[in-house]
Amino acid sequence: MIRDRERHRAMLFGRRFRGFTLIELMVAMLLGLIVIGGVTSVFLAGQQTYRANEALGDVGDSSRTAFEMLARDIRSAGLSGCDNSNGRIANTLNSSATNWWADWNNALHGYDNAGVIDDPALTAALPSSGPTSPVPNQSSLQVISTDALGLTVNTDTEPGASIHLNEATSNLGVGDVIMICDMDHAAIAQISGPSATSITVIVHNTGAKVSPGNCTKGLGYPTSCSSTNGNIYTFGHNARVAKLTATDWYIGINPVGGHSLYRLSLVNSGGGPIPTPQEMVRNVTGMKITYLQPPGTSFVTASNVTGTSSLGPPPTGWAAVNAAQVTLTVQSTNPRASVSNNAPIQRSFTSISTVRNRVQ
Repeated sequence: MIRDRERHRAMLFGRRFRGFTLIELMVAMLLGLIVIGGVTSVFLAGQQTYRANEALGDVGDSSRTAFEMLARDIRSAGLSGCDNSNGRIANTLNSSATNWWADWNNALHGYDNAGVIDDPALTAALPSSGPTSPVPNQSSLQVISTDALGLTVNTDTEPGASIHLNEATSNLGVGDVIMICDMDHAAIAQISGPSATSITVIVHNTGAKVSPGNCTKGLGYPTSCSSTNGNIYTFGHNARVAKLTATDWYIGINPVGGHSLYRLSLVNSGGGPIPTPQEMVRNVTGMKITYLQPPGTSFVTASNVTGTSSLGPPPTGWAAVNAAQVTLTVQSTNPRASVSNNAPIQRSFTSISTVRNRVQ
């Protein structure tokens, strides 16, 4: 009896502390690996989807930013602030024909290949390789306009070289190029003085140490550089005064060796406007621009814009172009954002901008 009880207790004790067999362990490990693999796969897929969605949002934001800045310049091309559709623009700058930023007849001018000797502004201002240099086989676009300073003439001292303003301003200085306009015509000149923190008088004399300087003090139309006083014209009270702006948009090499949308703009340095590049939107890898030139109904490349540029009336050549169609190729910042091939995501976007003062 005692032996039976001890035998029964031993059997219970042995069952209680019995372990798993090798086969059971292997089956358990296999099932665990399958579960872990499934969870890992779902996690990685979710992570990749998140990267792709984030990259698409990044690409969309970059394209919107680029189009907004580009469209702002395109819409204002050739805008003087006065109704100068009669084409009466007096330009008193020395060598105005050789300075792209002073060529009002080409206030909008495009090029099909910014990476070769095609766009003279880029060729003169930028290195042929390295950071800020233009990328070959991409479009570039020059735009000339005026800013919105809100300045007006009080009195014009023609045949002198001083214009008294109604407002004091610190936004103009010696070396800045300005445009004065009324309903008769507009005049482009360079400020030669005075040098002050805030000014109420603009001097546009000849012979001053500014570059390129003025060939005459006379602001009348047409320009006459045959004498110091030239063609005399007195701008009336409340005629508009604004700073001339000029930009050149292109795709360039950025500091990390990628591609970016750049804006070459005028910076007053040492008494003269110096074209200076600025990176605007990173990872814009391509830009193609076509143009609408009435009476045509389709957009054409820059090389197919016909005629010599003249403000007219009627305007011809580039002066007649009233819209630009811009296609940008934008790449994601994340180099492994694509779900299909673990590469950057690229998308192309197209937008059309009209030149506001050239459409009815």
